[in-house]
Amino acid sequence: MPSKDMSSGPCPIGRAAEVLGDRWSLLIMRNAVLGQTRFDQFRGNLGIADNILSTRLGRLIDAGLLTKEPYLDGNRTRQHYVITPAGVALRPVFEALSVWACEFVNPEQPATMAQTVHTPCGQISQDRQYCDTCETDIEDGDIAWLMPWLSPSPVPLATASA
Repeated sequence: MPSKDMSSGPCPIGRAAEVLGDRWSLLIMRNAVLGQTRFDQFRGNLGIADNILSTRLGRLIDAGLLTKEPYLDGNRTRQHYVITPAGVALRPVFEALSVWACEFVNPEQPATMAQTVHTPCGQISQDRQYCDTCETDIEDGDIAWLMPWLSPSPVPLATASA
């Protein structure tokens, strides 16, 4: 039986599942939020086959989560994938998925939540939107995630392309 396209249906979860409902799309967007932009970065970090990566990147572009933009690599013009405002808006979704996974997916295996770091002062913020140390709102460009399993240093998050 053919699957039903839910992208224009009334259910918002169904719409989201059409865009992010497979493992690779979710992981590509996670890496895009973490600032990856190049095909070889996605391929190397995810261990994904070229044809699958190309297909998923195309779908994410069509969905408005990424754009494809030129950049200079030495004397060559190449393309990279830049996160859009819709892609940046997935940050709280990834945070919620992390909370859920830590509690319910293999709870006997300890997992560590990413911590939000306010980059101007370098302090961890529990609120994720307000820095108690600086007593200021945390702006999009001033966020990093501390993920000890990935890097000993906070990883600055991507900001949307203009």
